[in-house]
Amino acid sequence: MCPTERNVPESMIGRVSLVLGAFGPDDEDLGISEIARRTGLAKATVSRIARELIEYEFLERRGTSVRLGLRIFELGSVTRRPKDLRRLALATMADLRQATGHTVHLAVREGREVVYIEILRGRDGVQLPSRVGGRMPAHATGVGKALLAHADSAAVEEILGGQLEQMGPRTFTSPKDLRVELESVRTHGVAYEQEESAAGVCCAASAILRENGEPLAAISVSGPLGVVQLERVGPAVQAATMGLNRLIRNNSLLNRI
Repeated sequence: MCPTERNVPESMIGRVSLVLGAFGPDDEDLGISEIARRTGLAKATVSRIARELIEYEFLERRGTSVRLGLRIFELGSVTRRPKDLRRLALATMADLRQATGHTVHLAVREGREVVYIEILRGRDGVQLPSRVGGRMPAHATGVGKALLAHADSAAVEEILGGQLEQMGPRTFTSPKDLRVELESVRTHGVAYEQEESAAGVCCAASAILRENGEPLAAISVSGPLGVVQLERVGPAVQAATMGLNRLIRNNSLLNRI
């Protein structure tokens, strides 16, 4: 293996994932050298993978650079789970934004991270560190804590056993403290975050649960610390997710999401 390729996946699928994952939300196109720098793969490896991805329309050539291709868009547009979740929750999210004036998130957990499926921006104009399709460490977000509080013990222990990255001034970085926090969330049904994902940001979040208690997704209301009235927003978010829980249990099709 080339020295520049240490600590990167040996499988082709893993390396393809790295190449496609090198593109960020603000990247229209990237050069081979930049992809190699971001992924840790050798330029020759990136070039070879890019040629095949271009052939199958997962990437498109643009001069000396490449960009994400039409096939990526087509696959994304037929992804069922995010579309069904969004359709399920959108009216409730809109009501929460109307009632609070703040940003409302819908997110799911994938491993140690949460992925944002939908975001309705609030009227407060605050810039939050979230975007649709973006990821954040689960332990550092309200939605993440809401989901972890109801996750199976193996998933929680895996996260507690790894590094708890500091994202904001008050991120839980102690496994012991996070365990106590998750127990509180499980007891009260609401996860509160204050400057854990970023400075000056707070939120209240609650999980959407399947009939068996498994967490499906979570909704949060987020905004500026000191402006968002968490004592009022928390119960509103919890009531909203309880309504969605009933909707899922009364609809066999939604239960398959």
